[in-house]
Amino acid sequence: MSGRTQARACPERTCVGCRERAAKIDLLRIVAIGDACVPDPSGTMPGRGAYVHPAVVCLDQAVRRRAFPRALRSTGPLDTEELRAALAPAAGATP
Repeated sequence: MSGRTQARACPERTCVGCRERAAKIDLLRIVAIGDACVPDPSGTMPGRGAYVHPAVVCLDQAVRRRAFPRALRSTGPLDTEELRAALAPAAGATP
């Protein structure tokens, strides 16, 4: 053996809501389109992205801390209603 491992490193990102580090695949990428925060589940939309756990609790913390405008480098407040609507079915599915 050459000493190399078969396991690949998993990129980590920080949730802007709870500020915990997690694997990139466990977080939801958010991008700003106009004055709104839009979920990017595939992670392929252009522009700067911010990551949040797909939970309403983390979303509420991020909104309360005003983390989205800061992370996305926006000049004004961002609308999170579309993001909240996308997370609502996921919140109902958890026990």
